[in-house]
Amino acid sequence: MKNYLFLILLIFSFSLVKGQDPNQDYTWWNELHGWEPGDPGWRNWMIISPGYLGPNSLPIPGVKRGFLKDKTEIEISASNHFHSGDPTQDISGRLYIPFANNKIAVEMYGVILEHFAFSEEIRNERFARIENGKGVAVGDFYFSTLIQISKDRKFPNTLFRFATKTASGNMLEGARYTDSPGYFFDLSFSKNFGKKESRVFRPFGSLGFYSWQTNDELNLQNDAFMYSIGADVEKNMWLFSTSLSGYSGYKYERDKPMKLNFELRKDLNSKTIKFQYFHGLRDWEYKTITFSFIWKLKPVK
Repeated sequence: MKNYLFLILLIFSFSLVKGQDPNQDYTWWNELHGWEPGDPGWRNWMIISPGYLGPNSLPIPGVKRGFLKDKTEIEISASNHFHSGDPTQDISGRLYIPFANNKIAVEMYGVILEHFAFSEEIRNERFARIENGKGVAVGDFYFSTLIQISKDRKFPNTLFRFATKTASGNMLEGARYTDSPGYFFDLSFSKNFGKKESRVFRPFGSLGFYSWQTNDELNLQNDAFMYSIGADVEKNMWLFSTSLSGYSGYKYERDKPMKLNFELRKDLNSKTIKFQYFHGLRDWEYKTITFSFIWKLKPVK
């Protein structure tokens, strides 16, 4: 339990990173975008959509595979997001705790620290107010509840997930995070083919709903259909996975992100090493490499 509390404390301690300087001169921004006294404030100019924000602001949720893992996990990840106009690096954390005989689990995760350096073109397109385009930010904190509906039966493995996004992320002025809440939920499904002792082929998919708050006074919320489809191949404690995931908003403001996901994982007795590559296909224009180290602990009774 001490480990859990330490991770949560570490995540929230970074919330002390400074945001916008109230004494900074934004004359350059006013002149660039034609802002005059009496016009709506700068927040109204921002476009709260995944295509106009940083890679971690409204990310496509990680794919689930229809079942809960049976051990508590503490995960630390380092990511490099490649983008010609917005190269970004971050460190993130995740805590996963199953209980109730592995029928229910809670998952908490978020970006602990993000470093960015976007170009003048990206700055102007996103109405960002950081003149040199460089800085650090703290990410949003997510909390999710997962419920096992069906597992190891004739009917496919079925898992329900409900997650909420807090407004803990800072740097709205840098178009990094939304400074507003959101939520999503989905049902994921999978079916195992083969024997665990040799090789397992596991197709999976999910359907869900994603909603987040915007700054559009006529449409204060953007609602999206969320989806994923993919397959795992598992053998000798190794896993290779490939999938397609995304969601589709209704405002047609680069709010239909889609990406390909590739994962290679090696499970050990009490640890896991994981490598992931994400390739943006639409409205999320990043190529991301992530390396993760996971500690696996005994489940909570």
